[in-house]
Amino acid sequence: MKTLRYVVDADQLGTNEAERVLDEVAAILRRGGTVALPTETVYGLGANALDAKAVAAIFAAKERPAWDPVIVHVADETMLRSVVAEVPGAARNLMQAFWPGPLTLLLPRSGAVPDSVTAGRPLVAVRMPAHPVMLEAIRRAGVPVAAPSANRFGHVSPTTAAHVLEDLDGRVDAVVDAGPAVHGVESTVIDPNLWPMMIYRPGAVTIEQIRAIVRDVEFYGERHKLVSDSVESLPSPGVGIRHYAPRARLLLVEGEADELAGRLRDKADELVNERVGVMWPDGLQNDAAGLNSVEIFPWGRWGYPEELAQRVFAGLRTLDAAGCSVILCPMPPEDGIGGAIRDRLRKAARV
Repeated sequence: MKTLRYVVDADQLGTNEAERVLDEVAAILRRGGTVALPTETVYGLGANALDAKAVAAIFAAKERPAWDPVIVHVADETMLRSVVAEVPGAARNLMQAFWPGPLTLLLPRSGAVPDSVTAGRPLVAVRMPAHPVMLEAIRRAGVPVAAPSANRFGHVSPTTAAHVLEDLDGRVDAVVDAGPAVHGVESTVIDPNLWPMMIYRPGAVTIEQIRAIVRDVEFYGERHKLVSDSVESLPSPGVGIRHYAPRARLLLVEGEADELAGRLRDKADELVNERVGVMWPDGLQNDAAGLNSVEIFPWGRWGYPEELAQRVFAGLRTLDAAGCSVILCPMPPEDGIGGAIRDRLRKAARV
């Protein structure tokens, strides 16, 4: 398969060239093809969510197991009604607050949704993306689009079109390059049918933001074990423990900001027979000058977790490409989007 490559400026969608690209992408989706598209979270591998053969092509390209459900993306209310049987009032409140945006809701599925989308479960994961290219591609295609992250299953999520091509070139019909993803971590996934509501995957919408809308909400991991082995089906996208992993071994370093620089240096010094990479944030007490023969990725400013989130997957991929056998990464504080970063890093490190 030859993968077509398109470039679109998200701020210039009214140009003749952008319109041509979006029409071609929409045609590919309508005829059952696969297209990697930019979202505000990460790049997603899209196909017609109501076409079982098209959805199967996503699973084949990603080598994704059938027990892992995928998220359906919609452009409007009519499209939403084609994939869900009902929308509870509590879910409506969340939609009004966060759609379009990086919040995925688990809702009762309609009969039109193939079993492969939900791993045979009665709830379908659905959201309305905020990225203008993704949203317009769905609107022009006229079909809801199933789109998990556009990478090989279990590998580091892609935040640029180049990352997509590293994993899927020759395995998908097309890739649309609209620059780096803004948030850099996937959407938050929540079940609004439960009380308290259950967040299955922390993401770009934080639990603090959700609690401003609905008071009673908790994380899935607080009372349940994440799934580590192949099972009949998962309750939600993002629950499996083996995700987001670089080829290198990832070691996580905890500590206060004034301790982290020393701990990273000490750990790097222990790894004498390894090619070591370090996700090094600006704002630690000391700079990285003492780290000799170590590959450094300038992660971002420590006091700006949104910046760290946007660059975390790019950093893991960069250090992998540099040939590192071990990557050291400090763990940010838990609050805000830091919780989503920690979730991704723990799963990438398999801890």
